[in-house]
Amino acid sequence: MPLALFDLDNTLISRQQLLAPIAEQFCAAHGVDADAAPRVADTFLERTGPEVFARLRSEYGLPEQVTHLWAWYVDAIAAAVDCPVPVLDGLQQLRDCGWTVAVVTNGATDIQTAKLSATGLDQIVDAAVISESVGIRKPDPAIFRAAAARCGKPLAGGWMTGDNPDTDISGAHGVGLRAIWIAAGRTWTHDAPPAEHTADDALAAITHLLTL
Repeated sequence: MPLALFDLDNTLISRQQLLAPIAEQFCAAHGVDADAAPRVADTFLERTGPEVFARLRSEYGLPEQVTHLWAWYVDAIAAAVDCPVPVLDGLQQLRDCGWTVAVVTNGATDIQTAKLSATGLDQIVDAAVISESVGIRKPDPAIFRAAAARCGKPLAGGWMTGDNPDTDISGAHGVGLRAIWIAAGRTWTHDAPPAEHTADDALAAITHLLTL
């Protein structure tokens, strides 16, 4: 059976829903006015890494070192993140059916590794490729090739599932993968060719793969 590649954030896990409560926790833990929480949450929506916390430290006059603030955030995400049990079971079922399953995600190594460990995804998938670790970000074709190489499988005949039209869907098409778009209630409005299949969530995407 071929490869089944999955994006992590807002595909296998719901990153966006974590940010508002963690921003509130951040403000409470570091003496920042609670009214700033929405602004902090917006900051977390960016490509989050230590540099974001350097900016927050400067903006709010925080005494803690950037490394401490970043470590706090990684721990907070790990404590809050969740991957639904039916999704975990579905990924295992894919593997039981002969698929090779891997996560291909953009992001900082610390935070993405923490998410994979906290959810148990690291115990289910065959491999995980994190952009910071390999120095390549989706939609660069090299990151998909790195995932295939790590799994010892060809890209030909494989599928990529993700929520981002550019990094996941166009990126997949760029290396000849078929794609499943996690629409989450959205309509495809992009100029690029749409995914071969659209699903409401990761479980629906897995269900589709199991029918192939």
